[in-house]
Parts: sequence; C-alpha cells; structure tokens
Amino acid sequence: MKKRKSVIPGFGISLGITITILSIVVLIPLCSLVVFSAKLSFSEFVYTVTRPRVLSGYFVSISTAFIASLINVVMGLILAFVLVRYDFKGKKFIDGIIELPFALPTAVAGISLTHLTTTNGWVGSIFYKLFGIQIAYTRIGITIALIFIGIPFVVRSVQPVLEKIDIQYEEAAFILGANSRTTFFKVIFPEILPAIISGFTLAFARSIGEYGSVVFIAGNTPYETEIAPLLIMSELQEYDYSAATSIALVMLAIAVVILSVNAIVQSIVSRRVNGLA
Repeated sequence: MKKRKSVIPGFGISLGITITILSIVVLIPLCSLVVFSAKLSFSEFVYTVTRPRVLSGYFVSISTAFIASLINVVMGLILAFVLVRYDFKGKKFIDGIIELPFALPTAVAGISLTHLTTTNGWVGSIFYKLFGIQIAYTRIGITIALIFIGIPFVVRSVQPVLEKIDIQYEEAAFILGANSRTTFFKVIFPEILPAIISGFTLAFARSIGEYGSVVFIAGNTPYETEIAPLLIMSELQEYDYSAATSIALVMLAIAVVILSVNAIVQSIVSRRVNGLA
C-alpha cells in the first residue's frame, strides 16, 4: 500500500525537533527546580514547604483560584453563549476584548483593579459605603483579579464547541415537547461539558500561579492575603534559592495534579458523551 506523502518532515526529524523544543522550553527549566531543591535534605525540604506561613499561602492561592474559576465557568458560559447565538452591534469588539487579559501586562491589570476597588475607588467606594464591604487588600480582591485573568480560558474553550452544535437538535427537542431548560441540560450541556471542564481546569491552574495582577490588590498580609507566588519572590529577594525553588516545586506538583485530573475527567466525560463508555 502506497504511503501518503506528508507536508512535514519524516517522523524521526519531527520527533527530534519536538523533543528539543520541549526540552528547552519546558523540561530543562523544570529540572532546574529539582536541582536547586535537592540542595536541601529531605527534612529541610519538608520543613521549608510546610511552615505555617507557607501553608497559609497555599491555602489562599488555591481557595481564591478555585472560587474564581467556578465564577468564571458560569460567566464564561454565558458570554460564550451570547457571542455564538446572538448578533448585535459591537459583537466583534466584545469578542476581541475577551482576550485582553492575555495581552495586557499583569502588573497593569493589578494596578488598575486596585485603584478601582479601594475604599476611595469608583467601584470599591460604592461597596464600602453601601454594604461595608472592602474589596481591595482582601481575599475578595484577589478573587476579582483571578476572575479577570481566568475568564478567557473558559470562553475560548466553550465557544468553538457551541459553534459546532447543530441548531436542529434543539429544534427537534422543542418539537418533542421539551422546554428551554430541558433542552439546555439534555441537549447542549452534555456536548459542552468536556469544554467546560477544560476551561475550568486551565483557569484554575493559571490562577494558582498568578502573581502580577494579584500582588497589588492582595495587600500581602501574612496568613490572610499572602499568596504562594509572593512567598517565592520573597525567598528569592533574600537569596534563599533553595527555599524558593522548594515552594515552586510544590506549586508545580499541584499544577501537574490538576492538569492530570483534567485529562482523566475529560477522557471519561468525552467517552460517555460519545456513547463509548
């Protein structure tokens, strides 16, 4: 049987280029974390990554990232649905501005959000005067910053899947007597569920390691609003590279676990949606 001619180089060359790029961009920098962390003994490593202040930093980063990602799932789904199913003036502008958090420097985003949400800011003053809620320099402010940087992941994950869903399936459901709620949960939701899981996981993993947009609005109060990436920067400023890389290694392990769970769950859900399980 005659093999089809490929437009890219042979398998050997392609695999070599892939491994080389992957090693330079990902594997070698990650291996450096292990090398620097290895300078500590196991007991020193455990002590470094389990200090009360460090554990508090893990909790603040993970809890706020989780809450922000859940909010992003709801709001991102609504945004994606509006952009796919409706035509209106300014649609192209809104569709483009969704990716602004990708292009905007995180420090700029952090400073802007801080000025808006302080007790003297446009938004923060309203919440503080009417409800007595302080946004900036609290975990609420951290969550808002993480929502800002995470929502594009959900929208861009769900949007292409929604575009591929044939409207005839929904029309058939209506003809058979299903209402809008039943049609959404029985026809649309199963199709977009893998994309929702993917968007949530990407936003969650991204938010855990976020630094630039959070450090200004967090207030950085130990045991309250101090995030794990800030602890890493603090150790680096003190030239304690072993401690910094140890904390970074734990954050890396958390990210790997999250992405691995995402891959497993997506595989299971996709198989069930496609009737393979």
